[in-house]
Amino acid sequence: MAATTVRGSDAGSALEEAIGSKVVRRLVLPCALFILIGAIDRTNVGFAALQMNADLGLSASQYGFGAGILFLGYVIAKYPSVLLYEAWGLRRWLAFITFGWGLAAGALATIQNAEQLFVLRFVIGFLEGGLSSGLMIYLSGWAPDRWKATILALPIMSVNISQVIGGPAAGVLMEMDNPWGMPGWRFMFLVEALPALGLAVFALLYFPDSPERVRWLSGAEKDWLARNVKGPVKPVTEADRAARWAILKSPMGWTCALIWYCVLASNYGMIYWLPTIVSGLSGLSATQTGLVIALPNIASAIGLVLNARHSDRTGERPFHVAIPALVGGGGLLAAYFVGAGLPGLLLLIVGAGCTGCTVAAFWAIPMKVLPPQSLAMGVVMINMFGSFAGATVPYAMGWLAERTGSYLAPTLLILVIAVTCASLCMVVRRQLQEL
Repeated sequence: MAATTVRGSDAGSALEEAIGSKVVRRLVLPCALFILIGAIDRTNVGFAALQMNADLGLSASQYGFGAGILFLGYVIAKYPSVLLYEAWGLRRWLAFITFGWGLAAGALATIQNAEQLFVLRFVIGFLEGGLSSGLMIYLSGWAPDRWKATILALPIMSVNISQVIGGPAAGVLMEMDNPWGMPGWRFMFLVEALPALGLAVFALLYFPDSPERVRWLSGAEKDWLARNVKGPVKPVTEADRAARWAILKSPMGWTCALIWYCVLASNYGMIYWLPTIVSGLSGLSATQTGLVIALPNIASAIGLVLNARHSDRTGERPFHVAIPALVGGGGLLAAYFVGAGLPGLLLLIVGAGCTGCTVAAFWAIPMKVLPPQSLAMGVVMINMFGSFAGATVPYAMGWLAERTGSYLAPTLLILVIAVTCASLCMVVRRQLQEL
């Protein structure tokens, strides 16, 4: 009997590995491409501002409002977008939001005043707001337990890649001499919107809505997924709807939301310090500066995948968030004390690699512990709460810098957030042990 059990276990492990590998190739990498293009279309306004503000006569406050209003649409859309995903299925939902934000991103090439910038940025945020939540919910229905962190890591890693390639690409497009008779910043908006339009068609033709509809899984693999992977459940009965909203009373759900807030806040801290360190390096050309800026993002992307794979192999989650968070916060503080120059940059690279690699290991926790009826609402709640890190932490860091006259207080704030993150991870660890 024991030998039979072992053989059955080995067969199950082999199926799990085969399914995970196929899902990464067939679904995760294509999903990562959508996150990548979305991140570029969301952030390229920062590069356009170098020319756009002068051409349109935008003040610093008008530009800042136009850049930030996307966040408002982003938060407002999260839950309605998930409802649309449940009603339409992945293919039609993803094609719709991608085509819509592609049109809005391309329309930025035609704006003539601040008000048009505000409207289009809000529309881009609203249409793209549910993208990450929807794709996480979708992939959760395909992710074997030993692949959860890795499957979530790769789409998230594409955000780092977008920062590596987005800046140089925007620079090349904007430096062109009146292509098609338009300023470089308008041409950049137009060209960088085109991939989203193509991806909308791809989404409609390529993605399966559920494992039952694919040909690249064998019958045994489909059966294994049905038995062992708990994807989200669309509410049908009153009991289902009650279970969905019960997540708002869940201590585990709110602990996860607080951790996600801390994770995002720490990542904003890394981004905040990057220009300060790089600006202290002298004698660099524009190309060299771009390469230097890319290094922390490359480190973050590599750390993200390595930490996710190790978390999947060991099955441990909280420590894979807590330890990198502490090392990342410490790296930022050490970079401050070392100061500008190569040693400071190296410390920043270490800090960025550790800070960024917390993300996928974190998402493996709610994907595992939240019941299927609450999963969609739980992902939305955690994402919405975490998004407020973007609205609060950069402002708080700037306020502290102005009040104290140095960057020590903002850096200490990031370290405190990292310590809080690690402490909350230990709370989750105890909660997991009680399950």
